[in-house]
Order: sequence, then structure tokens, then C-alpha cells
Amino acid sequence: MMDPKLFGIPVTLIFLYFITYSFLGWCVETAYCCMVEHRWVSRGFLFGPICPIYGVGILLMIFFFAPLADHLILFYVTATVVMSAWEYLVAWFLETTTQIKYWDYSDKPFNLKGRICLQISLCWGFLSYITIFLIHPRIAGLFALIPLWVRYSLFGAAFSLLMVDTITTIRQLALTTQLMKKLEALGQELTLQKSSVKTQLDAVTERIQGAVREKDALVSLKERYDTLLGMAERQSRRFRNRYTHLRSDRFGHRISEITNRGNELRAKLQAARQQRKATRKR
Repeated sequence: MMDPKLFGIPVTLIFLYFITYSFLGWCVETAYCCMVEHRWVSRGFLFGPICPIYGVGILLMIFFFAPLADHLILFYVTATVVMSAWEYLVAWFLETTTQIKYWDYSDKPFNLKGRICLQISLCWGFLSYITIFLIHPRIAGLFALIPLWVRYSLFGAAFSLLMVDTITTIRQLALTTQLMKKLEALGQELTLQKSSVKTQLDAVTERIQGAVREKDALVSLKERYDTLLGMAERQSRRFRNRYTHLRSDRFGHRISEITNRGNELRAKLQAARQQRKATRKR
């Protein structure tokens, strides 16, 4: 059974490295966020327990940093620059395609557009060293013991699950983005309509009938807006739970409204549960 190679490494092993390190990255980031926020936070862009940014990042380390292992200073500088560039590229891509920031270092010193900062960039160098010298040799040794047919089986299963997860996530993200755009347009129309109604009601008393019709249209528009707001809250709930500090220059106000709607629903649900508990005690 043939096993094509890339950079001298079998393709099946490269993909299994990617999945393994994406999972380990998810574990580390999830544990960190749980400790910081004191609640369960399943991090990651996909539904599954993986963060591809870590998988790709560590593959970059394996391909390009390992040959520099004998030159520690050059290794550290290269790792810091390349991994910071990779983090910046991913942040830029997500912001460009979704117009939402999934992480923001604007509050940290020496940051670049909030996408990367000096503190995290310096950590990338140390993490690269630990990965290449301590972690990867052991994982590579374990994977080398796996028979080729088993590697192919794992490759097929993992690749199929990843594709399903990716397609499902992209579809949900596209629906959420579409709803946000509609919500933004409808919100602007609603603001203009409110201004128009107020002006007519205050300044043109002889056109009271027309103003009443405008008010009825405003009520209808508000109902449509509330419906879209509810849909956007449901569609974006997973992303908001995983990234509690979402920011967007374009959708900032709408994200605040969606978050408030989610908080209201959560408060009502909690109140209903407390009421049921009180009823049972009686």
C-alpha cells in the first residue's frame, strides 16, 4: 500500500499529526478559558473538539523549525515571527469573511490591530521549542508503531468527520452572517422609520392619519426585526458561548442586542425553574 510523502513525511501521518495537535490545542485553550471565566467554555470554531489553528501551526513547526534545532536563537526568532504571522493571518481571514473578531488583544501592550500582541508572540517561541523538542518526538514515536492499514483507516474516518464538521460549521456561520446583515439593514430602516414617525406626529398634526399608518408600518417592521433578532440569537448562540468577547465594527450594536436577548431568555428560563422548584416544595 503506497503512502505518498510531503517534506519526507507520509501524508497520512501529517494529517494524523494535524488532528492530534488540533485536539490538544483545543484541550489547552478550553482548560484555560474555563479557569479564566469560571464556567465550561468549549473553544474552537468547529463543532468538534479541535482547533485547526493549532494543528496547522504545529505542522509549520515540524516542517520549517525542526531543521533549525541546532541554532536555538535562530529557532526561537523564526518560530516567534512565523507563528505570529500565522495567527495574524487567521484573525484577518476570519474578520474579513465574517466581519467579527473572535479574539482581540487591543487591551494588551504592543498589539497589532488587536490580532497579535508581543506577549503572545513571545510565548509562541517557547511553545514551539517545547513542541519540537519534547512533545513531538514522543508522538511521532507512537504513531510510527501504527500499521499502515490502521493509519489509512484512521485517516479516512478522521477526514470524513472533519469534512462534515467543516461543512456544517460553514453553513451555520453563513446563515448567521446573512441574518446579521438582514438585521443590520432592518435596524437601520427601523431607526429611520422611528425618526420619520416622530417627526410626523410632533410637527404635522393635519397628517395624523398618515402618521397612524406609518406607526402601523413601524409596528410591523418592529415585529419583523424582533423575529430576525430571535433567529440571530439562536443561530449565533454557540459562537457567543465560546467567544464571550466578540467584537465587530460593523455589527457591534446588533451583537449587543443579540447578547441582551440571550441574557433575557436565560433569566426567564432561570426564573421559571425557580418557580417550579418553589411549587414542588409546597
